[in-house]
Amino acid sequence: MGKSLDVLAFGAVTIEYISHVEKLPKPGEIVTGSYMETCFGGRAANQCVAAAKLGASTALVAKVGKDKSGDEYLEYLENLSVEVKHIRQVKDCPTGMSEIAASEEGEFYTINVPGANASLSSKDVSNAKNAFKRAKVLLCQLETNMRLTTYALRQFKGFSILHVSPLRPDIPDDLIKLPSILVANELAAAQLADMEKVETLQQARQAAETILSKGAKSVIITMGDQGAVHMTKDKKDKAKNKDKATDKQEDKDKELVCTHVPAADVPNLADRSGAGDAFVGSLAYHITRFPKLPREHHIAAAHSCAAQSMGKLGTQPSFPGKEGAKNDLCMTTPTYNVLRDEDPRDSSDSKPSPPPSPPPPAAVAEERSSADPPPKQPSSARETINEAPEEPEKKAKSKKKFGKSKLEE
Repeated sequence: MGKSLDVLAFGAVTIEYISHVEKLPKPGEIVTGSYMETCFGGRAANQCVAAAKLGASTALVAKVGKDKSGDEYLEYLENLSVEVKHIRQVKDCPTGMSEIAASEEGEFYTINVPGANASLSSKDVSNAKNAFKRAKVLLCQLETNMRLTTYALRQFKGFSILHVSPLRPDIPDDLIKLPSILVANELAAAQLADMEKVETLQQARQAAETILSKGAKSVIITMGDQGAVHMTKDKKDKAKNKDKATDKQEDKDKELVCTHVPAADVPNLADRSGAGDAFVGSLAYHITRFPKLPREHHIAAAHSCAAQSMGKLGTQPSFPGKEGAKNDLCMTTPTYNVLRDEDPRDSSDSKPSPPPSPPPPAAVAEERSSADPPPKQPSSARETINEAPEEPEKKAKSKKKFGKSKLEE
């Protein structure tokens, strides 16, 4: 069967033409750009490269044109040790293209021209059946035909991740039932959950529960500078929560546990355009590297890689290398919060109270009586679990985090 693969990506490959501007133009407006660059892109290729740069063995199933751009892309991927034998070149069809405008505030818009990506078919999945058997994790997105993505997920028998990007208006429930993890931002989560909006952590919890009720196995909702919300049906993925709750609440948590993993700091924001793909590629890498760790560890590591990518311009050029991989993940202590259903501190009906003083960095937010002994700092062998905090206030621009964009990430 051949050498095993850590990550197999299936989907689109594009050449990105990125214009950097002070601010994005309004409809009909012309703005002056500071400079323009050309980069390799496409959701599937981006996520594959993000995992490869961290140290994963990777392969890509895709289509490019029989043109100069296609030749250069294949050579570039080979130099990154990405397996390219399942990337077919199409005659009389250009390699896919993306036009991106990125502002100084980190916002951007993207226009995709599919090109050779439109010719990707089920035959390409069949031709790559050996890679589908060897891979530990399959990465899919919505940049290609959704029926084709559904077929690819059905053919794969290992651990799979579906990134709901770019957002499509007609995502079928049958598709969201297939992946091991479904990753969506606030806009995609709101659409999948039939909600008007998802802006708060409790709204994300509600959306995740609704998406799971539609058949999804596990959901990660990325919330920009608020971090990510995770909920799963898989008992192996659940946080090891030892919180003192009521019997009724404990029974409910045995069924569904929702956790919030805060975002990582972004010291110098340069460009958000590749952060979502850096997150997914890093998530895949750390799952293959540490398959037995709770999912919160993997999400925290993915946050770190996404934050690093936002400190550099471009998409693939911004992805961190092996130095950005969290290969000591089993020895670290990620902080995350357990989100309760209808937490009164997140309710609009609750009375406002003065903001509490900041807790110690590694404190466990848990009520204790005066008779209880002083709390011990958590050891590196277990997770730091906090009660769900109040909705985070917007932070000063001097300390930005994995931020939102106006468009699908």
